[in-house]
Amino acid sequence: MRKLTMVAAAFAVALSLKADTEKVGEYTWTYQINGDKAEIGNGGSWAAAVSPAPTGALTIPSTLGGKPVTGIGDYAFYYCSGLTSVTIPDSVTSIGKAAFQRCSGLTSVTIPDSVTGIGEGAFAYCSGLTSVTIPDSVTGIGEGAFAYCSSLTGVTIPDSVTSIEDYAFYGCTGLTSVTIPDSVTSVEASAFEGCTGLTSVTIPDSVTSIGQWAFYGCSGLTSVTIPDSVTSVEASAFEGCTGLTSVTIPDSVTSVEDFAFYGCSGLTSVTIPDSVTSIGDFAFYGCS
Repeated sequence: MRKLTMVAAAFAVALSLKADTEKVGEYTWTYQINGDKAEIGNGGSWAAAVSPAPTGALTIPSTLGGKPVTGIGDYAFYYCSGLTSVTIPDSVTSIGKAAFQRCSGLTSVTIPDSVTGIGEGAFAYCSGLTSVTIPDSVTGIGEGAFAYCSSLTGVTIPDSVTSIEDYAFYGCTGLTSVTIPDSVTSVEASAFEGCTGLTSVTIPDSVTSIGQWAFYGCSGLTSVTIPDSVTSVEASAFEGCTGLTSVTIPDSVTSVEDFAFYGCSGLTSVTIPDSVTSIGDFAFYGCS
């Protein structure tokens, strides 16, 4: 069984910018100045960006060192388990890698319209997070951005998003439904793997590929419509979807890859069009 590893080991980071500190209210913030902008954090190190460790609701300052805060750096709030909610100012355009990872007490977050990118593992393992609204400014949901957010029941993905990257919602067992907007062209590997509570999903005509393990182990999924735009159902894309009863593969698909519907024990009917020229090893194995 593959395991998601977003933070594998400590590493040394060569700091090209000097970190500064400033006290705002009850907290002392660590930040770096780059030109006319400020970024919260310590150049990607795991050192806390705010002290003392924040608890309860937190409002991130819009300026530090007299400069607008435009970035929340990598690991800035990593393991701030006492944090329950956070308000991000409109000046912020990017949320870095693992910025809020393992903030297990975080239940809500307000992401402003200024943010264009949510980094790798940004909110991963935030087990208390129940819902999130991604603003229209965001074009990509990074690898593992919301992985293992087990309490997440709903998510709004805006029309601005073009890709749902690897492991984006991996292990979000509380997620019951998701609508993928027409702007998305690819659902990457393991994007919704292990979302056992997912009962329905709408895949738009804009999607051309459904990645490996994209819906692996989504045992609650009862139906899925694969649009005419998809040309291949990749390996293990729907493996272990035991609740799936029927599937229609459109004329656009030319190949059903290895293990694509492996172990879909509830599957009673499948329509395979004339366009399909190859069916991979074990593609329908265990469809009892």
